[in-house]
Amino acid sequence: MVVHRLLPKVRRWRMPNPSGRATLRSAAVVTAASLMSGCATVALDQGGSLTSYGQLQPSDGVLTKSKLYVREDGVLAARTVRIVPATIAGKARVEGITDQERRLVANAIDRSLCAGLSERFTVVAAGDDADLTVHSLITQMTPTDETAVAASKGASVAKTVLLPGVPVPVPRIPIGLGSLSVEAEARARDGKQEAAMVWGRGANALSGSARVSPSGDAYELASAFGDDFSRMLVTGKTPFGSLAKPPSMDRIQSWAGGAPKYAACEAFGREPGIAGLVGGAIGVPPDWNDKVPDAGTATAQAQ
Repeated sequence: MVVHRLLPKVRRWRMPNPSGRATLRSAAVVTAASLMSGCATVALDQGGSLTSYGQLQPSDGVLTKSKLYVREDGVLAARTVRIVPATIAGKARVEGITDQERRLVANAIDRSLCAGLSERFTVVAAGDDADLTVHSLITQMTPTDETAVAASKGASVAKTVLLPGVPVPVPRIPIGLGSLSVEAEARARDGKQEAAMVWGRGANALSGSARVSPSGDAYELASAFGDDFSRMLVTGKTPFGSLAKPPSMDRIQSWAGGAPKYAACEAFGREPGIAGLVGGAIGVPPDWNDKVPDAGTATAQAQ
């Protein structure tokens, strides 16, 4: 969690007497302890889509749980990659999230993968031959409590009105936090597993954009998965435990809603850009700013 980033700011506030400082420290500890529990739980289920699970090793991030395998020499030697549209396991088809919302989450994964892999690879169309073929399966998706998000957004607006200019973050109400679990694999031309990851992450009270939608957290987390898996293939190493390199101008352009570096990425549509950032900040549902492209990009059904 990132609660430790909040505490130094709290300590910088000046209190008029020692007892006030002690009270503030006590309040900070209580707040931190309560927010530490404000994270959605995640599962690392095996969805059965990987060639093998035997070589996966635990490699967790600050907020992410994962098991992964990467053959560094193999992925670094590859130059081209194709992305097979993500599928959705039956267990991930939970009540409360519509098929349209699930497709939007799956497409967000593919779009994030395509942008991230473009940093080193040439991305080709799904039907073309490539050194690596990447496919993802959503294994679990838990819904977001819309009422709790709406209440959190209301508290944030109230703080802005009542305490303008005061740099105190308003934590999200830690109720009904959503989560996303995904597994993905990169296979060589001969079908051999070159890299694989089982990944899970839950929303938390302090970071991310809360959206008033059952799929809001899963949608936000989809891009995080795409970033992690693509970074593993670009570097040949775990994406956790080290700082990422600055994004290229092509990546920045795609984040802003511009054309992707490779035409093959157009199959997954373009990023919502500024409209998406604003939408995330005020909490509107993902489909207000983002759509799944019509032509041949609908998410395939899990077998």
